[in-house]
Amino acid sequence: MNPNDLTLDFSVVRDLRKRAGMTLDDVSQKSGVSIAGLSKLERNQNMIELDTLYRLARVFGLSATDLLNLAESCSAHRKDAETYTSGPFDFEKVGFKGIDCFQAKAKAGGELSKPEAHGDEFEICWLHAGSITIKLPREQHTLKPGQALKFDAALPHSYEILQDSEMTILHLEKTHRF
Repeated sequence: MNPNDLTLDFSVVRDLRKRAGMTLDDVSQKSGVSIAGLSKLERNQNMIELDTLYRLARVFGLSATDLLNLAESCSAHRKDAETYTSGPFDFEKVGFKGIDCFQAKAKAGGELSKPEAHGDEFEICWLHAGSITIKLPREQHTLKPGQALKFDAALPHSYEILQDSEMTILHLEKTHRF
């Protein structure tokens, strides 16, 4: 592995600081990290210690892991959609860490009573066209275009297609932060 691939970019601390309307002195006061140390970190001129990472993250309301992830993934990530069919649904899917996004189309009369296996995540269905009913253990919801439903995907659930439909479905890890 190329050592340059392991570089972390802590200029993200400057971005977070400016977005919060804070000065170097403000962050220094709240974190206990010296202004000189913060300035060097923001310019990627020194390495960060775990304790410093933790203290800075808390200033911005983040976990140390969140701050580290921001420093690690400063650039955008592009993926191509995959297409597949499951029951009455034709899907296009892209997935990134913590989220899977599906664009789905289904014909009237179809039903999917055993959706793909889920982990510990939430599911959001946003209907763009048509009409569907989502059945959960103790309730059911009929959606019209422009309506969305969020539920715990670990619950047994099914989709009944009442009219030809188009929708966006998101699977969000419960631990994922936005």
